Parts: sequence; C-alpha cells; structure tokens
Amino acid sequence: MSQELFDAGLAIRKEVLGAEYVEKSLGAADDFNRDFQNIVTEYCWGASWGRDGALSRRDRSLLNLVMLGALNRSEEFKLHLKGALTNGCTRAEIRDTLIHLAIYAGIPAGVEAFRLARQVFAELDATA
Repeated sequence: MSQELFDAGLAIRKEVLGAEYVEKSLGAADDFNRDFQNIVTEYCWGASWGRDGALSRRDRSLLNLVMLGALNRSEEFKLHLKGALTNGCTRAEIRDTLIHLAIYAGIPAGVEAFRLARQVFAELDATA
C-alpha cells in the first residue's frame, strides 16, 4: 500500500462524501473487508480522484453519476449525487447528465436515475 496515495485518497474521500460517512465506513470495517476499504481509499480516491489530470472533481462526479446510473448501483448513485453537489455541480447540470445517461444507457436507467435524484433532492430540501 502506498501511504501517500492512501492519505491523499482519505482526504479527498472525506471532502467529497463527508467525513462522518467516511469515518463510519472505515470504522465499520472488519477483518473481512478492511483491506477492501483500504483499496477503495488508495486507488479510487487517491490514484483516480487525486490525479492532477485534465478532469476536475466536478467532471469526475458527473462521470460517476452516469456510470453508477448505467450500472444500476442505487446506493452509490445517491451517495455520489450528494458528492456532485459538494463538488459544485448544479441541479441543471445533473439533469442534463441524466438525460445523456438515458440516451446512451437506456430509458429504464434514466428513469431510475431521475427517481433516485429526486429522492436525494427532496431529502436535502427538507433539511435546508
């Protein structure tokens, strides 16, 4: 494990998803899934999200919404939708991203993505 990538990934993961969520996930890790949590933090968040490349966090968030929506990963989709808002994506940008998803991944995937997005927006609006 690269401690540098892990540390960078941990910081980014907390910034995007919220420290409370990340600490809960890591705190709940046991002997069975602890290595997996470390891999997620090091590779997904450190090596990918932490790249100094052409994509911004905002770009990565919109890409994640399309991929998670296309793969029908509802819990991760909702989590990353909140992350997209944290990363500065607007509801209009998210809407257009989900329309693009529906065209390329299929209308049923788009229907589900819009349904999940509306749930997240309703939850956030209720607490605002």
